[in-house]
Amino acid sequence: MSTRSTRPNFLILMPDQLRADAVGTFGNPHASTPHLDALAAGGTRFTNAYVQHPVCSPSRASILTGWYPHTAGHRTLTHLLKDHEPNLLRILKDAGYHVTWAGMRGDTFAPGVTESSVDEYGFSTWPTRLYDGDYPEGVWSRLFYRGRVPDDGGIDPDEAAVRTAEQWLREPPRDKPWVLFVPLVAPHCPFQVEEPWFSRFDRDAVPDPAPPGDPSGEPRYLRAVREAHGLDKVAPEQWREVVATYYGMVSRLDDQIGRINRAVEQAGAADYTVTLFFADHGEYLGDHGVIEKWPSALHDCITRDPLIISGAGLGEGGQECDAMVEMIDVLPTVLDLADVPAPHRHFGRSLLPLLRDPTAPHRELAFTEGGFAVAEEPQMERADFPYDLKSALQHQDPSLVGKAVAARDQEWTYVWRLYEPPELYHRSEDPHERTNLAGRPEHAAVERCLHDAVLRWLVETSDVIPADPDPRRPDVALPAPAAPAQS
Repeated sequence: MSTRSTRPNFLILMPDQLRADAVGTFGNPHASTPHLDALAAGGTRFTNAYVQHPVCSPSRASILTGWYPHTAGHRTLTHLLKDHEPNLLRILKDAGYHVTWAGMRGDTFAPGVTESSVDEYGFSTWPTRLYDGDYPEGVWSRLFYRGRVPDDGGIDPDEAAVRTAEQWLREPPRDKPWVLFVPLVAPHCPFQVEEPWFSRFDRDAVPDPAPPGDPSGEPRYLRAVREAHGLDKVAPEQWREVVATYYGMVSRLDDQIGRINRAVEQAGAADYTVTLFFADHGEYLGDHGVIEKWPSALHDCITRDPLIISGAGLGEGGQECDAMVEMIDVLPTVLDLADVPAPHRHFGRSLLPLLRDPTAPHRELAFTEGGFAVAEEPQMERADFPYDLKSALQHQDPSLVGKAVAARDQEWTYVWRLYEPPELYHRSEDPHERTNLAGRPEHAAVERCLHDAVLRWLVETSDVIPADPDPRRPDVALPAPAAPAQS
């Protein structure tokens, strides 16, 4: 087996619900993310990386397996990775890595899989404050907004996970390579943060959300969510308040990332540690007149990921790669760097060539899927306040959350929906994907090409043959039938 000198450590940082365009290095002039910007300056940022599902658990399962959500049915919040299924952490642990999971956020593994996939799990500093509290009166609860968190010295789960990571890095393993996995909650709603982050952004200076597009061409759930939550009555200054608070949460996250990276440096491990930073999905944040996410949401603000890979001398530093990338590409990239073969068939493609040369060929298309068949309505989430209205919509009209697939190339987005007409967006002219061009004769060739690509993709990735074959005629431990009685 390779020695540690040829096998890097891995620091994997995964926030929840972070839009790529909320990070400075991805082009946001209003953001305050100096530590993430510095991380990208030392590595490669991928400007066209897309998640494979718009919701937390299915997206994480896809990233850790290299499978699309439909490949093994990981399409809900409650069908998680089983012990017989592959996952990146388990593969690295079996290959001799010491794997530590800082905190308890994840929503990824079924019972027993955490124990088989990591060596350590949980907190060394425990939370003293949860993400709870009262909402302001009015529509604020339907905007998932709480605002300023009192500075009472409380430690929320993210801060506890970061302190746990810092403490662990004071004495990391010296006899073998390690993986430190730090999945965080922020900037997932409720939108709330303490000072100094809460007041960091001028409410009049942050950008207004992208307004709704042509109602005749948008997916039906957008109007349904706006009406159910009363979002048509939200004033521009209320949207800006939510945006500024979200940016404050991102700045707090950035500060915490900086602390963990500093701990890596203080441990003397920076030269042989690869840091991967990415989210599980994005956030509407008022775009299209809605908030949060939706199981069949496929807009760019939900699906584009702020993927950064940095450290250990990978590339020249400060590289920007605009190749089409899928988040399932993370698994083979890490395994390539670790010199560990994948024990299963997956659909990821290693990003290692792009880390060496950002102009190297990679993918032509990136796919994202979501939603359900109407017959799956009983398995859809049932949620309490403040998610109750969104959950109820899905059960009242399951076709609002029908299965959908998006295919993207450098210029276009095509969306095929099971119960609704298709969508086609020209992103170079319509970056917020507000004007549906599907059905227009002048774009028929593009639409047909991407429609055919979706069909081919579904057929090629519909399942995988398990790696371990079964004997066709196994021995059966049952007694033979009794012989008939002699007369």
